[in-house]
Amino acid sequence: MTPPLDNDQAANLRAEAAIEPDTVHTGPVKKETQIIAIYGKGGIGKSFTLANLSYMMAQQGKKVLLIGCDPKSDTTSLLFGGRSCPTIIETSSKKKLAGEAVAIGDVCFKRDGVYAMELGGPEVGRGCGGRGIIHGFELLEKLGFHEWGFDYVLLDFLGDVVCGGFGLPIARDMCQKVIVVGSNDLQSLYVANNVCSAVDYFRKLGGNVGVAGMVINKDDGTGEAAAFAEAVGIPVLSAIPANEDIRRKSANYEIIGRPGSEWAPMFEMLAEQVASAPPVRPTPLSHENLLNLFKGDAVGRSVVLEPATLEDMCGPGASVVKPSLEVIYESV
Repeated sequence: MTPPLDNDQAANLRAEAAIEPDTVHTGPVKKETQIIAIYGKGGIGKSFTLANLSYMMAQQGKKVLLIGCDPKSDTTSLLFGGRSCPTIIETSSKKKLAGEAVAIGDVCFKRDGVYAMELGGPEVGRGCGGRGIIHGFELLEKLGFHEWGFDYVLLDFLGDVVCGGFGLPIARDMCQKVIVVGSNDLQSLYVANNVCSAVDYFRKLGGNVGVAGMVINKDDGTGEAAAFAEAVGIPVLSAIPANEDIRRKSANYEIIGRPGSEWAPMFEMLAEQVASAPPVRPTPLSHENLLNLFKGDAVGRSVVLEPATLEDMCGPGASVVKPSLEVIYESV
């Protein structure tokens, strides 16, 4: 049973209750920092795209923070020449055991004007990656995330994991817009379509996040990704070609989005598009319409689903109807 309040406690509560709340802000919404979540299938090239994009933005004089939200913790590897940085979740656990607080310098690192950090995630079978994302953002808020003065915050999210933590920016309006990275293959476009479905779903619930567009990576010119973008109503922000020089340099952890380099114009244009593209509400495709973007022989649409039978499952003679185990009560 809760003990009764003494006179001082009661007086303090009454005084607190008498404080009028702040008036509701009615002026124009002003968000100086653009927070952009980038989604895509694992291995499609989000980290490659983001490392070069963030580097180019920084060289253009923008203050950029890159946050890796993939449990693999590989978003910043290319930026740091193959080196991995301590993750927020790992650092938080160690500091907690030592009775110490996490400081900015423990988890945020910089190179040539780009600030970067990794949320991290649990080891296989030892926790929920989505919950790790939520915990990571809770810690970022304690470190003053909403007070940081960046022009752009880029969030790298795995798109083919559908549990709640990975949908956090969309579900909670934590970003202004989403960019999807895909290629001319069914699986990456399936993931891109799922992300568009999530944006559409939360817009129906009153959310504000929209899709700014699509980056086509490893573009071989077959056109399926561009057709997808047109079908769901989002622009193509950039098409990065399937090029051996890009592949080799990326594999060697080299930044190709440097001013003056061969590939600089492509990332300069992408930086402009990312900054200016408005968030729109996409129209996600049905699975059948997604398949229709590809040739029938490429996705097996000629296959007929043949229902299995009890004989298939249990062998010949299994079709005999056996007595039910259902308990039947006589009426009284």
